[in-house]
Amino acid sequence: MNLEIINIAANTKNNKDIKNHTHYIKLKNSICGDEIQLKLIIKRDKITNIGYQTDSCIYCQASASILSKISMNSKKSKIIKLCDEAKSYFDKYEKNSSKNFRPFSKLFLKENLSRKDCILLPFKAMKKIVSN
Repeated sequence: MNLEIINIAANTKNNKDIKNHTHYIKLKNSICGDEIQLKLIIKRDKITNIGYQTDSCIYCQASASILSKISMNSKKSKIIKLCDEAKSYFDKYEKNSSKNFRPFSKLFLKENLSRKDCILLPFKAMKKIVSN
């Protein structure tokens, strides 16, 4: 296992519970059993606070950590686009040069293809929650 992925997952700043959330979702990966809960506060189409909790592998935790950091103070439309691009990467294996993807460079690798469902679970949850 890559030490850098462990270090990314260790950043648990947004791994917290938000009591006064405006949006909530809980998803489970049917393949491996990873679970994620997202709680957001969204005001005027902007994510003003985010908390996530996982019962998952290190790849899912790392993905959730980075995604939560990027999502803070972002518009819903930007996050939806980011989630679509993440899925597209693993569907087509196309590198994305967007600056938003630089933090994911250690996760979005062909050698992590077998972990794609783990990596994409936070994106699926985020897209569902901000699309409503």
